[in-house]
Amino acid sequence: MITISIASSVLAVVLMASAAVPDTGCEPPREESSPGSRVDHLVIIGVDGLGPEGIRRAETPAIDALMDRGAWSMQARAVMPTSSSPNWASMIMGAGPEQHGVTSNAWELDAFAIAPTVAGPDGRFPTIFSVLRAQRPEAEIAVIYDWGGFGRLLNLDGTDLALDADGPEAATAAAEAALVDRRPTLLFVHLDHVDHALHDHGFLSEPYLDAVAEADRFIGRIVAALDRAGMTDRTAVLVTSDHGGQGTSHGGETMGELLIPWILAGPGIETGRALAQPINTYDTAATAAALLGVEPPECWIARPVTESFVPEPATVGR
Repeated sequence: MITISIASSVLAVVLMASAAVPDTGCEPPREESSPGSRVDHLVIIGVDGLGPEGIRRAETPAIDALMDRGAWSMQARAVMPTSSSPNWASMIMGAGPEQHGVTSNAWELDAFAIAPTVAGPDGRFPTIFSVLRAQRPEAEIAVIYDWGGFGRLLNLDGTDLALDADGPEAATAAAEAALVDRRPTLLFVHLDHVDHALHDHGFLSEPYLDAVAEADRFIGRIVAALDRAGMTDRTAVLVTSDHGGQGTSHGGETMGELLIPWILAGPGIETGRALAQPINTYDTAATAAALLGVEPPECWIARPVTESFVPEPATVGR
């Protein structure tokens, strides 16, 4: 594993003492029981603070192109509270805060208010990364994140590349290089600058929409890198977010904070389809598992967004 730390975030101190973490044996099936994969590679791009209305109002040709050739919803939902850590955790852990225990940005592995229902050897609730590693040990897993706090949500020792990037330009350049040089099975890219614009200038303000347009350019660069790597025909791309906003903040109970985009494109994915299936952010983990051919652990509450998949041909029996 390669771990590079360029920037770190100052995290709040949790006042409640660490409780005992139960381990009830929520182990994912091993590789011999794994189903077949739908794609060879999956790229998940999470844009912090990106609300659907921002996509509607900003210039987003790269996102629009993914929607044209993919399946999408502008009605997907975050979890409560609409803060970053609970939602990034839910997205990669296939469950909500009630299960994984990440209830605020103050969460730490050894200091939390609510213990996870189950935990692996590292004390964390199972993530899509740990499930993929357990069932497909040969998989190349890369995680590139623009907010240092994201890294504490997963066991970086279980990844092949873990990069704490300094800004969206560095994160995007690292993602491009990872695709061309490493061709990862799963690449997760986190971009943070839209959330900064939200806090500094306000949700849906002109600077916020400029940041959304910039995020779209970064997404376009990552998608273009798939072509250079010769991966486009074998790769699914999923674009989503952790939360939206209200004024210069988030964490509350408004629809502007709760709604997030969910856009999936690639081989075997419906094209130009507005999804009717209700989508929660934790369904991203289950969808990733279905695309990559791994079985989700029983402790996940997520379900794959199967409406986005092109139906497989029916098997005709004799």
